[in-house]
Amino acid sequence: MMQKDNDKATSRLLDNEPVGAVVQVVQVKGDGAFRQRLLEMGFVRGAQVTVVKNAPLQDPVEYMILGAHISLRHNEAAQIEVADINVELNDTDNTFLGTTGTLVEGMDPMADNVLRVALVGNPNCGKTSLFNQVTGAKEKVGNYGGVTVDSKEGWFSLDGHKVQLVDLPGTYSLTEFSPEEMYVRTYIRDNHPDAILNIVDAGNLERNLYLTTQLMDMNVPIVIALNMWDEFEKSGDKLDLEALQRLLGARIVTMTAFNGHGVKEALQATLQAMEEAEQQTEHRNVNYGVTIEDGLKRLEALCPTLDRYTLLKVIENDQHAMALIQDMPQAIAIKDEATTLRRSIEREHNCDIVQAITDLKYGFVRGALAEVYTPNPQRNAGETKPGYSLDRILTNRWLALPILLVLMWLMFEATFTLGAYPQEWIESGMSWLGNWIGATMPDGILKDLLVDGIIGGVGGVLVFLPQILILFFFISLLEDSGYMARAAFIVDRIMHRVGLHGKSFIPYLIGFGCGVPAIMATRTLENRRDRLVTILTIPFMSCSARLPAYVLLVSAFFSARQGLVLMSIYLVGIAVAALTAIILSKTLLKHDKTQFVMELPPYRMPTARNATIHMWSKGKQYLQKMATIILAASIIVWALGYFPRHEGQTPQEQIENSYMGRMGKAIEPLVAPLGFNWQMGVSVLTGAAAKEIVVSTMGVLYTGEADADEESASLKEKLQTATDNNGNHVFNPIVAYSFMLFILLYFPCIAALAAIKREAGTRWVVFEVIYTTAVAWIVSFLFYQIANLVAS
Repeated sequence: MMQKDNDKATSRLLDNEPVGAVVQVVQVKGDGAFRQRLLEMGFVRGAQVTVVKNAPLQDPVEYMILGAHISLRHNEAAQIEVADINVELNDTDNTFLGTTGTLVEGMDPMADNVLRVALVGNPNCGKTSLFNQVTGAKEKVGNYGGVTVDSKEGWFSLDGHKVQLVDLPGTYSLTEFSPEEMYVRTYIRDNHPDAILNIVDAGNLERNLYLTTQLMDMNVPIVIALNMWDEFEKSGDKLDLEALQRLLGARIVTMTAFNGHGVKEALQATLQAMEEAEQQTEHRNVNYGVTIEDGLKRLEALCPTLDRYTLLKVIENDQHAMALIQDMPQAIAIKDEATTLRRSIEREHNCDIVQAITDLKYGFVRGALAEVYTPNPQRNAGETKPGYSLDRILTNRWLALPILLVLMWLMFEATFTLGAYPQEWIESGMSWLGNWIGATMPDGILKDLLVDGIIGGVGGVLVFLPQILILFFFISLLEDSGYMARAAFIVDRIMHRVGLHGKSFIPYLIGFGCGVPAIMATRTLENRRDRLVTILTIPFMSCSARLPAYVLLVSAFFSARQGLVLMSIYLVGIAVAALTAIILSKTLLKHDKTQFVMELPPYRMPTARNATIHMWSKGKQYLQKMATIILAASIIVWALGYFPRHEGQTPQEQIENSYMGRMGKAIEPLVAPLGFNWQMGVSVLTGAAAKEIVVSTMGVLYTGEADADEESASLKEKLQTATDNNGNHVFNPIVAYSFMLFILLYFPCIAALAAIKREAGTRWVVFEVIYTTAVAWIVSFLFYQIANLVAS
C-alpha cells in the first residue's frame, strides 16, 4: 500500500505531458477491453514513453513506446498515469524466470501428406510479404494494421514435402479485442497447424515478442523469424541470437522477406521443428512464477484437453475460454479453482489479473532482452528511429492537410488524364471486333446479341480498366509506404466530430477504388458501432465503377476544369458521408465511447512489384466481375431493349417501345423533378447490377449502339444534341451534374450490398437501399431546382 501511495504522490497523467517529454508508465486506469489493449501495446508499469507530437489538429497525440509509434486521443492518454523517468518504481519486476517445460505427445503431420504452417505476427511485420515470396500468391501487402482480414492459403513444395502456408490476420495479441485477434486464436486452437512461423519485426522486439509469449503457451511447434534484419543491422543495435534462442527455447532465424533473404532458411527451420514434433517433445513455455505455475498444474489435471494459453484465459475469466469449459463434467471445480487462483494472484501482485499476467509476460520479454540485446550507444533514449523522418513534413501542423488534399487531387487527376490513352486503344480494339463480327455473321438475334449485347455492353465497360488500374496503383503506393496510417492520424479529429473513427479513413480511401474490399476492411475497427457507421457510409465514397459515367458527362458538358469538377463529386460524397455519420450517431447508432489507438508504422519505400501485384489483383477482380455480373446485366439490358420486336422501326423507336422503354416511362414522373428523362431513369435502374452498366445502357438508349462508351463521339454528340418533345435540350451542365450526383449517392451495386449483408446483416441492407436512394433523390432535386433558379 505504501508503494501505491508513493506512486500517487509522484505520478501525473500522460495527457498533460508536453511534446518531447520522456516519462515512464505507472499504471493504466479503468477496466475493460481498451485498458487491456493499452497494456498489450506496452503501456505496462515501468515502460518508457516519449511524447512525439500532436496531430495537425492537436488531437490525437503520437507517442513512442517500446520502439513503436502509437497514437492516442487526449481523453485516452488521460487514462495513463506516468512519472518522471528517474523515479524508481520498486515493484516493477523484470526478473527473467526462464521457461518451463510441457510434455507434448508426438504427432504425425504427414497423416494426410500435407504440412500445415500458420504465419502469425503483428501488423506491419512483413508476414504477407513472405507469403507472396513463397507461394507467389497475389495477396495484398499493406502498411497498416488489418490489411489481411481473412486467412489466405498458399501451397508450395519444400524438400519433397507438400506444404500449406496459411497467412493469418496481423494481430498484436490473442485476446478478443478485435475480430482479427479472435480469428487467429480460434484458428490455432481448432485447426491445429503442424507449426507456427512467428514473424517478428527485428526493429521492434519488445512489443512483437509479447505475441510470441502467447504463442509459446499454445503448445504448437514454433519458429521465430526476425524479419527486416537488414534494417536492424543498419541501426547499429546488437543481438545475441544463440543466447536468445536458448532463453526462449525456440528456433530463431533472421530474414528480410522484402527481397527473399533468409526465407528458405526460415521454412527449413519450420520443417525441422515439425519433424521433431513427430516424437514426444518438451515444449517450452513462459515461467510465470510459483503461484501461477502451481495453479496451472492443478487446472491441467482438471481439464487436460486445454492448452496452457486457454487455461491462463480461464484464470482471467475470459468469456470465450469460460465457454469452452461450460459443458465439462468438472466445470464447477474448474471455475472454483480459477477463482481462487485469480484472487491469490491479484493479492500477490497488488493489481487485477489482466495487468498481472501482462506485466509478467513483458517482464519475461524484458528480462530476456536485457541479456541478449544491446542498443546502439550513439542513439539517445527516446530518440525517434529511422523511418519516421518524413513525419516532420507529412504530419506537420501546417502542411499535413494541404499535402493530403494535393495527394488526393493528384490521384484523381492522374486517373482521369493518364487513363485516357490506353482507354482509346481498348475502345478501338472493341470497335474493330464488333465491326468484324457484324460483317462476317448473318443478320439475326444471335448477331445482335453478340455485337450489341455482349461486345457492346462488356466492351463499353472494359475501356475503363486503365483508370481502375491507375487508381488502385496509387492506393497501393499510399498503403505500402505507410502514409495511410498518417492520413487516419491527420483526419481523426475531424472524423471523430462526425461520429467516425480515424481508422475509418482507411476503408473510405479503399472505397474510392471498390466498395466491396472497403466494407471488408472495416473489420480493422474494433468497436461494432464504428464498423456499422463506416459500412453504411462507405457507399458514398465514389467507387471506380461510377467513374465511366463521370468521364462521359464531364467530357461532354464541362470543357474546362474537368479535374476540379470530378473532384467536387468526390467531395460531395465525403460531405454526405459525414452528415450521415452524424445522423446515425445521434439516432439509430447512438454514439458511445470509442477509442483511437493505432500504430504508426515506419515509412518504407513501396516497390513496383507489390504495387503491380495489388493493381493487377484488383484489375483481375474487375475482369471477373465483367465476365459474370456485368455480362449477365448487359444481356438482360439488351434483351429488355430488344423485345418485343416491331418491324420497320428505327433503333430509337424500337427501344422506346421495348420493355425497357416502358419501364423508363413508368418511373419518369419520379425522376422528372431531378431533370431526368425516362432514358436516364432506365440507366439508373440497370446500374443496380453494376454501376459500369449506366454508360452502356445510355449508349443503347441514345444511339442504338451498345458499344458506345464515354469516349464515343456519337454518344457525346447525341447527349449534347438530345431534345425533348418541346425541342428543348435534355442535357446541359446542370442536368449532367444532377445526374452525376444521383449516380454518386444512390444504393451501391449488388456485390457491395452482398458485402454489407455479410458484415452487418440483412436489415442494414434494406436500410441502405432505402436511405441512399432517398438521399440521392433529395440532393439531386435540391441541386437541380436551386441551380436552375440561380441560372434564370
